[in-house]
Amino acid sequence: MADLLSPTVALPYEEPRACVTGASAGGLRPPERGGVRGGASGSEPPPRSEKATALADKCVITCACSGVLTMKKHCPAIPYRPEEYAEECRRAYEAGAAVVHIHAREDDGSPSFRVERYGQIRDAVSAVCPILINFSTGAVGTPMEERVGHIVELRPDIGALNMGSMNFAKYSPERKAWVFDLVFQNPFKDIILLLENMNRAGVKPELECFDTGHVNSVYPLMDMGILKGPLDFSFILGVVGGIPASARHLAFQADQVPRDATWKVIGISRDQWMLVSAALSLGGHVRVGIEDNFYLPSGAMARSNGDLVGHAAEMCRAMGREPATVVEARAILSLDAYRPQDDAAPARGGEGGR
Repeated sequence: MADLLSPTVALPYEEPRACVTGASAGGLRPPERGGVRGGASGSEPPPRSEKATALADKCVITCACSGVLTMKKHCPAIPYRPEEYAEECRRAYEAGAAVVHIHAREDDGSPSFRVERYGQIRDAVSAVCPILINFSTGAVGTPMEERVGHIVELRPDIGALNMGSMNFAKYSPERKAWVFDLVFQNPFKDIILLLENMNRAGVKPELECFDTGHVNSVYPLMDMGILKGPLDFSFILGVVGGIPASARHLAFQADQVPRDATWKVIGISRDQWMLVSAALSLGGHVRVGIEDNFYLPSGAMARSNGDLVGHAAEMCRAMGREPATVVEARAILSLDAYRPQDDAAPARGGEGGR
């Protein structure tokens, strides 16, 4: 849904441009925190295992390849058909992405939660590259029972999970008016329903957080035993109604998570590249792609998702880090811990050059 927020998208109605460690009378006491590189503020980092040390400077790049409402008239590279998803995901994979985040669409570009459609897209993507699959579950106005079938039946590697309700809006300073003004409802009962289904299917939740309260909502769920670590967070910054887009706010978000958690940043439109740089310096991971932003730092529109991923990979290397391969990303995100012991991860081809 991040594609709703880009100020550069000319929509018809818009101008372009671990467990809980204890409890007390004061409430739950969360585990030791510190998602910023080096550990929590003012503390020494814990000793690393040999495996963790080898992966410490790897960056998992996720590509959000499609979005939900922007159309080809806004950016010709947005995929509708399964074969278009396959081509965009192949380009992203070859440019350095290890994970692809997918909102399904029908052939006319309309959003879809049909299990069959998600299956067609997954099969087309898996036929051309072994990239890890992350399916969306977020929607405004779509009944919950329609948002979970593709997770249960198709069992992607990762399932996106929005961690709280919020005003979800976009404001136009030029018009002194709202472009849109919605309430994005994600009550705990819905979060729990999705988590229970993800747990049964062996799908790791990606915890999408638009504000600090969303991050801290994980602790009651961990205390209930519904949410298990290591956790994986996505911080979306810059939405009106959520936390602002700045490096300082990103560092604050990252400092809220358990120390064994992973996290990435999702920056919208013109804020994306600044936030990618901040995340890389803080030791986090990144998401780029046409859902979030059409444009390269030069101002040129990306010809494909591969252009955006390629630039993110260049930024990784300039910061002394390397894009993680699919195998490395699976280890970093602890994906195998979410599969039953007798259920190997689905094979989707070899790693090739990556």
